[in-house]
Amino acid sequence: MIQLATEMKESQPDWPVQVIRSAQRRKTVSAQLENGVLIIRAPASMRDEELAPIIDGLKKRLRRRSARSVSQTDETLEKRARELNRQYFGGRLKWQSVRWVTNQNSRFGSCTPADGTIRLSHRLAAMPAWVRDYVLIHELAHLVEANHGPKFWELVNRFPLTERARGYLMAVGLEVIDDESN
Repeated sequence: MIQLATEMKESQPDWPVQVIRSAQRRKTVSAQLENGVLIIRAPASMRDEELAPIIDGLKKRLRRRSARSVSQTDETLEKRARELNRQYFGGRLKWQSVRWVTNQNSRFGSCTPADGTIRLSHRLAAMPAWVRDYVLIHELAHLVEANHGPKFWELVNRFPLTERARGYLMAVGLEVIDDESN
């Protein structure tokens, strides 16, 4: 049992760290993975002794996110789409495939109603489940309404956390609000 725990710990990523200090920063520390390197942005005035436990905490958070994203498979996404279809669309929607993709960097999802394909960005895998559900419902609704008109939003707004999820995506700077959504 101890050996298994050690093996699990060793399999967790331990990224090289690059600290970028800035006089513009006063209190906050941020982390971002870039090409396998953990980039830490910190105030210039912060001592290494203060920064070390913060970096450890940020590493733990990123490891948890990585573990969550690994558990997201196309099969689990397909299963969740079927559950949401039953719950919000009466089980009437049909599609060819629902899967994760890594080539969507400016949007979170896409739907091609003509061939029944739905794609969700891999970036969603690390977000809360209710945000993923919102994006999946959004794309499922496109199987009924291809545009973002009032009928489309009527379908999407059946999901009780729609506004909260949209706010979450706006807060991370990744959802553009269009005039038709109001």
